[in-house]
Amino acid sequence: MSYGVYVHWPFCASICPYCDFNVHLDRGADPVLWGDAFEREIRSYAARIERRPVETVFFGGGTPSLMPPRLVADILHAIDAALGLADGAEINLEANPADVDLGDMQGLRAAGVTRLSLGIQSFEDQELAFLGRTHSGAEAVAGFELARQVFPTVSFDMIYALPGQTEAGWAQNLQQALALAPDHLSAYQLTIEPRTPFFKLQKLGRLVEPDEDRQVALFEMTHQTCLAGGYEHYEVSNFARAGQVCRHNLNIWRGADYIGLGPGAHGRITFRDKPCIRQAGLNHKKPEAWLAAVREKGTGLATLTPLTPQECGEEALLFGLRLTEGLDLSRLEGTGLGLDGGKVSDLCAAGLCELQNNVLRLTDGGRLVLNGVLGALLS
Repeated sequence: MSYGVYVHWPFCASICPYCDFNVHLDRGADPVLWGDAFEREIRSYAARIERRPVETVFFGGGTPSLMPPRLVADILHAIDAALGLADGAEINLEANPADVDLGDMQGLRAAGVTRLSLGIQSFEDQELAFLGRTHSGAEAVAGFELARQVFPTVSFDMIYALPGQTEAGWAQNLQQALALAPDHLSAYQLTIEPRTPFFKLQKLGRLVEPDEDRQVALFEMTHQTCLAGGYEHYEVSNFARAGQVCRHNLNIWRGADYIGLGPGAHGRITFRDKPCIRQAGLNHKKPEAWLAAVREKGTGLATLTPLTPQECGEEALLFGLRLTEGLDLSRLEGTGLGLDGGKVSDLCAAGLCELQNNVLRLTDGGRLVLNGVLGALLS
């Protein structure tokens, strides 16, 4: 099975009030220092895993478009030298529309990036200000049009179910998004996470999420509008034109191993010395702690936890049912997770799931209550 590499760049020019990712304000990171650290961590993994071509690399964050293109190129070179990049590897990098000009994009393309993912979130200036974004709707369009000139594949993210957002307002946003004809679109419902400014506002009663009926209506609108626009709804929050799915994320949802590099990065990896045990890696979150750990030990790992067969089965179920293609239940064999046939039959009878040729998948109605279905299957 193929595997990928996730590279976490933890710095942002500003931090959005809804974000609970491992992000820190950009204070001018030294690209030489960071390049050396990433290369050391890559070599550390290469010494312990089976050498197989890396099919996908995903630069996430944070705002990886703040990385100098030379640093991106150096990291990809290190991955290729230590592990080997597959022919036609997907190299994805996230960017903010206001952070990259044409020269930056051309530099990133020359470094090897094949797929740019823009954090547009909305085309409405008022919504962008509420979300703490530093670009305007016009800048979002301009950034996308520049990216179209440079990259083979361009994707962007949107956020919906904002406080006070109407169906008409979201429909207008969606129509503007589809008018640009991106290759791939991610549409995420706003979630209020603990320890974020939005969470504090919610506790004070100053931020009220749309009720469940409105959230369902907005989700259904997204589904129907994107299907009508020629997109495949291949994962709960992701839509793609034919042949344009995000291979990196799809491989992870299908259970492939991936290495996590950088502060706070997660990974799922099987080492040569423990070939039957999949392990969950989590790196130190603070940039200075990660740098120190890599300098001392060659890796920024804070914890490395062997996954039990039961946990492997649960992960396969949690990820597999997010996909429209569903989960081949043969993936659960030997994991210790045995699904109750009666519960599966009940969910199918209720129109929430369907089981065909040993593949369990959600129906359109089941997708609306994914967490409930998972809870029923795991209880």
